[in-house]
Amino acid sequence: MVVISQRSKFCFVEDEGLFREAIATSVELLIDCFMNQEKPYSGRSPQQLTRTIAEISVCPEDGVDLHQVLAEVGENIIKHSVVVTHPTCIAHLHCPPLLPALAAEVLISGTNQSLDSWDQSPAATVLEQQVVDWLCASFGYNTDGDGIFTSGGTQSNFMGLLLARDAYAHHQLNWSVQQQGLPPQAKSFRILCSQAAHFTISQAASLLGLGQQAVVMVETDADYRLCPTAVERKLAELQHQDLLPIALVATVGTTDFGSIDPLPELAACAEKYGLWLHVDAAFGGALVMSDRHQDKLDGIALADSITVDFHKLFYQPISCGAFLVKQRQNFDLIKLHADYLNPETNKTASIPDLVTKSVQTTKRFDGLKLFVSLRTLGRKQFAQMIDTTIELAKETASLIKANPVLELANHPTINAVVFRYVPQHTPAHLDSTTWANQINSHIRMSLLQQGIAVIAQTKIGQLIYLKFTLLNPRTAIADIQEVLNAITTIGEKYLFHSEEKEVS
Repeated sequence: MVVISQRSKFCFVEDEGLFREAIATSVELLIDCFMNQEKPYSGRSPQQLTRTIAEISVCPEDGVDLHQVLAEVGENIIKHSVVVTHPTCIAHLHCPPLLPALAAEVLISGTNQSLDSWDQSPAATVLEQQVVDWLCASFGYNTDGDGIFTSGGTQSNFMGLLLARDAYAHHQLNWSVQQQGLPPQAKSFRILCSQAAHFTISQAASLLGLGQQAVVMVETDADYRLCPTAVERKLAELQHQDLLPIALVATVGTTDFGSIDPLPELAACAEKYGLWLHVDAAFGGALVMSDRHQDKLDGIALADSITVDFHKLFYQPISCGAFLVKQRQNFDLIKLHADYLNPETNKTASIPDLVTKSVQTTKRFDGLKLFVSLRTLGRKQFAQMIDTTIELAKETASLIKANPVLELANHPTINAVVFRYVPQHTPAHLDSTTWANQINSHIRMSLLQQGIAVIAQTKIGQLIYLKFTLLNPRTAIADIQEVLNAITTIGEKYLFHSEEKEVS
């Protein structure tokens, strides 16, 4: 039997000096990453990173000095991470985190509260519920509303469709999915969403046992918004086919274009046909903080459930999201009790256990970082940050539109801008689509490898487009102009070298 005669100096925070040194070293690594990196990415390829990191033993027989380990992490990991605070890190919905939220992350990790049962997270449980109540009120729900913090949009969208499925079975079929499994009619269940909806709608349908075939994607208008007339037409078709529409999903901020579906019209349609209306506002939900753009959310309070993410335009570290419902009793559809964790007597004693309305058991105290950020900045500062990025997107679109070798795909609704480089010549051995896609993919990778910018790409039809997601309030129009100049230069060089090869 192995006897441990003394406590390990690495356990917990009993060694105050070591704890402070470890935190200070980590802070220095972050400062080096955030403040001293001139490029948004080092340019290392996946193969180079794989070779470098493969040389580091994951679990040596004997431990390595903590300072050495952190130094290795700084040199091999942090230096080759995407610098999310850099003004030209503009690829995805991947935000620079707020300083108050980073401070809160230390408290979240250090206290290690588990927000499933109250006795594991007393004050944390109460605070999370208070923040949820504030969120419900902000989105127009009355006191019947409720919610739960989640890991993000994927989990929140899953919960929205989970409750939609179970509510339909309960109210329309007198069936408990929790107790009886899927009803025989489940194979006929249908969920409607736009062609531009997030892929997690199909993913959720699959995980819920309905299959991706249950998702009916409806056409969008010229602005990539779900068309209410097309929804009505599709519902009539489904009824004629004896299929059972159970839910309608509206999107507030599509991933590629930031488009916002017409919520009042879709809410009226959902009410007419008895559908659960779920609004995926993971991207655009932050507009609730803005005086200038909050009206884009008109009608959201009519939704049965709402997804909102905070690791996007609320500038929180990953992960942080919430799932809200208009009627809290819908959580009863998934509520369970375990004698060792949240006995039914807790409710009688007014002891709150958040696990009864979550698909997670162990859950981080992510509400704290949002709370600290909201308290520190206040609504006006949040609004200014969000409005600044939306204005930047409009200015960026104007620059692209004025450039003869660039083609703008959309006028931004929020802060996503989609465009492409249009080559002036096509080699004889290639068709124009293949050539255009080849050159735009080359531009994106060249920007990354040279450390000029981190940008994204997407597809419209058969054509590859480039995308800026302008979340960072520190990004200026001058930064964008430099990236656009680089795109033009890279495109011209690629054209020139290709023509040289063709001639030779």
